[in-house]
Amino acid sequence: MSTALPETLRSVPPPARPAARAGFWKRLVSGDQAAYLVTIVFAASIILITALLFWELFRSSALARHEFGWKFFTGRDWDPVAGSFGALPFVYGTLVTSALALVMSVPVGLGAALFLSELAPRRMSDALTFLIELLAAVPSVIYGLLGIFVLVPLLKQYVHPLLAKTLGSLPIFSGTFYGVSYFSAGVVLAVMIVPFIVSISREVLLAVPAEQREAALALGATRWECTWRVVVPFAGRGIVGSIFLALARALGETMAVTMVIGNVPQIAASLFAPGYTIAAVIANEFTEATDDLYVHALIYLALVLFLVTIIVNAAARLLVLTTSRREGHA
Repeated sequence: MSTALPETLRSVPPPARPAARAGFWKRLVSGDQAAYLVTIVFAASIILITALLFWELFRSSALARHEFGWKFFTGRDWDPVAGSFGALPFVYGTLVTSALALVMSVPVGLGAALFLSELAPRRMSDALTFLIELLAAVPSVIYGLLGIFVLVPLLKQYVHPLLAKTLGSLPIFSGTFYGVSYFSAGVVLAVMIVPFIVSISREVLLAVPAEQREAALALGATRWECTWRVVVPFAGRGIVGSIFLALARALGETMAVTMVIGNVPQIAASLFAPGYTIAAVIANEFTEATDDLYVHALIYLALVLFLVTIIVNAAARLLVLTTSRREGHA
């Protein structure tokens, strides 16, 4: 019995090999593997740059770390001539101005975000959001000039007399107001970080599933009750993340704060007194530092600011990521 195949079957071509069996270089040329390799190299380069930056700051601050240790953060004296360096006035100024900026900017930013996401017509919301995001791109030196020529005179003429008259018995609102102060720096920082809070909070609020709103309204809740009791709690972590991002921006701001804080290394209870911040002292004194210990002390300050900013940003990103995953499972 013959085993030869019929002529029709012999003319059928053999099946093509599965794509998964294609060689690596063939897939690389096709584009997918190349895109994967290029993007993973870029992503790894970000981590590498961050690690190198930390290592360089850590290595270049060795003299100050060995000389002062942890006492560097509790010392109040900053005297480069005598070789005495204490970071406490700068840490205090950075924390006070950032906290003051958050106190003023968070209510304004969240209120604006709620209006733009829940109440305003969509076209108006998009147009206003575009303008607010443009404010985030304004150079900080412009905000510094705005603070010197506009905000500080207004604070001196209207706000300080009112606060001194009503709350002057409190230590934080006592004393003479000369214009440049913790308070002025806090106001300028608040203006600068409001766009971050508004923009990110609006996006988080808009990402809340429509079913959440519809369920609350179906149960008889008013529009405001639906927003305040359902939408805001659902987007709470993302909103907190936007505040953390704004805080990181305030902690690292340099030029605008330098122009309005007064640049005096002291710790004062009154918000109307001049002060100093970590970023401002680095910008002002780095070019004047000729002694090795002086340079290492300034870099030690930069290392502290770098770590604080990284930690705050990481916490904010984790909160936003947690909210996004929660929305994805809803």
